Amino acid sequence: MDFMKWLNSLDELLYEVMSWLLFFPLTLWRAVLKPIDVMEQIDREAALPDDQQYAALLSPPLFLALALLLAHSVATVLGQTDEIIANHHGLAGLVSDNGSALVLRVIVFASFPLFLAARLVRRSGIALDRGSLRLPFYEQCYPAAVFALAVSVGTSLGMDGQPHVRSAGHILLLLGIVNYWAVEARWFAKVLAIGRLRAAGIVSVGILEGAVFVFVVGFLFTR
Repeated sequence: MDFMKWLNSLDELLYEVMSWLLFFPLTLWRAVLKPIDVMEQIDREAALPDDQQYAALLSPPLFLALALLLAHSVATVLGQTDEIIANHHGLAGLVSDNGSALVLRVIVFASFPLFLAARLVRRSGIALDRGSLRLPFYEQCYPAAVFALAVSVGTSLGMDGQPHVRSAGHILLLLGIVNYWAVEARWFAKVLAIGRLRAAGIVSVGILEGAVFVFVVGFLFTR
């Protein structure tokens, strides 16, 4: 009986993992080309039962984690070693393998959707609590995943020994930042019913908060 339960669990796990191979690129494609549509879809699906949500997309946290896993794979292919794993001083001693390094990267990049979602909730005049923050945070994970992938891969390419590869990495890094800022400005303007310029200012503060958090974590884990 226990063996049959194990087989059923394996069946579900195998299907779930293999489905990522299909739905990750589909979700990434939509998040890159139609980010506003994806975020609106998440907003509509919030009223559905849990088992009916994200039927055609990967769930937000999973999408963010897989995007960073892909970025880490690119760095590995390029022969680059994670500085935090290589560093055994201070807090870096807590990160000793690729798994823990990936968890740290997810937490770091998840700060961007967290700060922007919190800013969106407050600007909407809604009391900020765990319930009101959840949906905006999930919506923010999709553009944040594209941003994280572009920044991470761009940084890896930017450290390559080939000049043309470094140039491509710098361009990708810049495009990732500009695209993220532009998408968020459009979303804030739409949700808050304000002008694009004002929305861009609000988004800039939220992105700056995330950047400060990244800098602080990076400093603590590399010193």
